[in-house]
Formats: sequence, structure tokens, C-alpha cells
Amino acid sequence: MHRAALFVLAACCAASIALAADDPKQRQDLSAVIALQGKPCGEVVSYVVQGDNDFVATCKDGNKYRVYVKDGRVVVEKK
Repeated sequence: MHRAALFVLAACCAASIALAADDPKQRQDLSAVIALQGKPCGEVVSYVVQGDNDFVATCKDGNKYRVYVKDGRVVVEKK
């Protein structure tokens, strides 16, 4: 796992519950985390907060990913 991805996700998740699900900064952060994992996306156009450090991101290219932290590691799973 790239430390940069973990840092980006941790930073963006700190106040995730308080942020609206259409926050542009959150979309950018999720796009960066997905790209650092080597997954195709390009740009996150929307996301849903499922819980603390747990998101479902929808990409401009139609891909959907669950982005979450498990055991201190960032996980990106295709939906």
C-alpha cells in the first residue's frame, strides 16, 4: 500500500461524515486514492459515505469502487 494513498484517505476521511456527499475536495481525494491503487477511473463524479473511512465512489468512466480502511490499510474494491 502506498503511504501517500493512506495519507490522502486519512486526511479526507477525518471529517467525512460532516461533509456533503458532493464535496469537490472529497471527490478529488477519492480520485487520487483510486489512481494510486492503479485502478481506472479518471475522475470521481459522485460518492456515498457508508461509514467512517468507507465510501462508494462512482467514476466518470462508469467504474464504481468501494474505498475503505481495513487493518490500517487503504482498500479499493471494484463494485
